[in-house]
Amino acid sequence: MNLEAVFGQFPVLESDGLLLAKIEPHHLDGVFEIYNNGKVFEWCGILPKHNKETVKHMIGHFERDYNKRSRVKWGIFAKAEPGRLLGIIEAMDFEAKVNKVTIGYYLAEACWGKGTATAAVQLLLEFLFREINVNRVQAEVMPPNRASKQVLLKNGFRKEGLLRQASLWTGKGVVDLEIYGLLREEYGK
Repeated sequence: MNLEAVFGQFPVLESDGLLLAKIEPHHLDGVFEIYNNGKVFEWCGILPKHNKETVKHMIGHFERDYNKRSRVKWGIFAKAEPGRLLGIIEAMDFEAKVNKVTIGYYLAEACWGKGTATAAVQLLLEFLFREINVNRVQAEVMPPNRASKQVLLKNGFRKEGLLRQASLWTGKGVVDLEIYGLLREEYGK
């Protein structure tokens, strides 16, 4: 696993239509729009944030986590509107011994159902498999979250099973999680 490609310098990822880039303080309004909407986090272990100052501090936490080499949060931007934050996608739990990483993503409600999450996951997978050289990418999804499961399935992930009462998620209590995985040997098939 080539962690220097992740943490040596913040990686900016580009496709024809999307840009995954660092979330900066000037993106505060877009980050607040996402975190202030309870619907965005209905199936996540994240509580909505209704205070702009709290969200401002969170942007600093994104930087802190990156510097600790524990998590990377990219802003999802359309190349046609590079100043408008569409959502956030992240890679975390880099486990070098088994060469795997976990991903997560959430979009501003106005961007739901337009293929943005599917395209962002596709772009992130290309980076993780080709540049970072991971063997396994996984994601955990609450069973009722059909939209997120579709994003993963469209990108070649397989549902590997149900983890019953497996995790304590903020605001949700102890929850069941479906685990989805994609191996390097399956990628792009």
